[in-house]
Amino acid sequence: MGLQAALWRLLDAGQQEDPTPFRALLDEAEDAFAGSDEPLWAAWRHVVRARRSLLDGDPAATADGIAAARELLDRCPVSAETALLMAYLAHVETTCDHLDHAMLLAVDASLLTDGQSGQPSRPLLQAHRWLSMTLSGLDLEELAVAHAVRGSRVAAALPDVGDRWRLLLLAARQHVELAQTLRRRGDTDRAGRLATEAISHATQARQLPWEPEQADADLLDVVQAWGLVCSGDLDAALGPLRRVRRSLQRDGGLWLRGYTDLVLARLLAALARRDGDVTVGEEAIDLLVDASGAFAATGDRRRYRQALLELGQDYADLGRPAEALHWLEAYRAETGRAHTRGREMWAEMFVRRSRLREAERQAALLRRHALEDPLTGLGNRRSAERRLGTLRLGEEPLSLAVVDVDRFKEVNDDTSHTHGDAVLRRVADLLREHSRGDDEVYRWAGDEFLVVLPTATEAQAVVVMERLRSAVAEADWSDLPLTDPVTVSIGVATAPAAPDGEPGAVVGWRALFDTADLHLFSAKRLGRNRVRAHGPTDATGRGASA
Repeated sequence: MGLQAALWRLLDAGQQEDPTPFRALLDEAEDAFAGSDEPLWAAWRHVVRARRSLLDGDPAATADGIAAARELLDRCPVSAETALLMAYLAHVETTCDHLDHAMLLAVDASLLTDGQSGQPSRPLLQAHRWLSMTLSGLDLEELAVAHAVRGSRVAAALPDVGDRWRLLLLAARQHVELAQTLRRRGDTDRAGRLATEAISHATQARQLPWEPEQADADLLDVVQAWGLVCSGDLDAALGPLRRVRRSLQRDGGLWLRGYTDLVLARLLAALARRDGDVTVGEEAIDLLVDASGAFAATGDRRRYRQALLELGQDYADLGRPAEALHWLEAYRAETGRAHTRGREMWAEMFVRRSRLREAERQAALLRRHALEDPLTGLGNRRSAERRLGTLRLGEEPLSLAVVDVDRFKEVNDDTSHTHGDAVLRRVADLLREHSRGDDEVYRWAGDEFLVVLPTATEAQAVVVMERLRSAVAEADWSDLPLTDPVTVSIGVATAPAAPDGEPGAVVGWRALFDTADLHLFSAKRLGRNRVRAHGPTDATGRGASA
């Protein structure tokens, strides 16, 4: 089994309520994961093992796996694959109730997905998927909805119908859960709009040529009926929800039964309030008790807390304060005010940290633009002058070479500036390709380039520059409509290491540059397409017709 294929299967199995397929797949994939030393795959090996340890009830092994995966993150490249790894690790941290660690990972994963937004890929849509589920577990439902929507858009640009179906289901579910929260807060208008969007996503999923697993199909039915509840159409939702519940009672998983009981209980509680029907209200309470037990058994602490809170509220609505107080005390013990304040603080921090990271990214981009020539990708004159200012001349030899494209004005005049730009880009590429490993190439101005050659004596610099001159002269320019081959003229100047006890002999970089520029002028005057340096090295250049 290939690593990538194994990962996709593990991620899909990790969403299933029954952990048996996940364990079996991980057993099959162990050798594949162990065979790679790449930081990304080594981190995945640790995080999926941590997930299995969590399922096995081994907190020490889970913590060790998480710690090992986190240590490897800094060595992973900036990519959609790394964003997915961080999102999944954040989800595991959330399941472990390590909410602070999960939040920091979610912030960084979210920023990574921003940088990959123009390149649809399966790792990117999976990153959005797991981020959405993580943020939902952190009670950051607005952000969970945003990532579910972004994930569904990425999936729509890719060929896999199953991924599209799953992301539409996730988007529908996140919309309706946020709608429920807003209804509870009294914002019924926006809740209704979100419920309509949830129903739209569910309808789109049904229209796809895809046969989902039965549990996923049942979940979609529950979500769509819940959308009807949140849009105020209580009676239309009752029949579908009861049918799904009857089906799940026979062969449904524990978590999905609890989820369905929670949704149906909310619907019945709303009907009881509308119609004043105490019997229906009692049924809603029984369903909430069952749902709370299912969520406690499956480790869904967030929905367990929701069930406790709603039990207290429903008992209060029925005029039974003693029972209401019991469940509200249980809710307070499970969460408390600190939890609520913490979630609000993290929501604000998430936004602020995201803005700060974006500001840092923009600042880095501006710095790059300020120091980089946009045409060639080389450092620009400002960048060159900054680098030259840091050189400590005299400690060891250093050479500068000024390179100028011969008759470049004629290229622009006879063809076009577009072709002139193509010439400059290719010359820049040739200079980069044929320089030494430590040499630095800059675009100084117009058709003039600067090469900094650390530790190069004059003789060494002339040899390197002759190689560069030949590379340009011998390059294939036939794809451009040029009347003459492209050549360059080069002037070289060298600052030798200062003799001991003679610091005054050291010249500054500006004087060194001016000397190289004078030698360039001499190369031009003597016929172009040649390298000129001081003294005997003048003869090394090759002549060209003037």
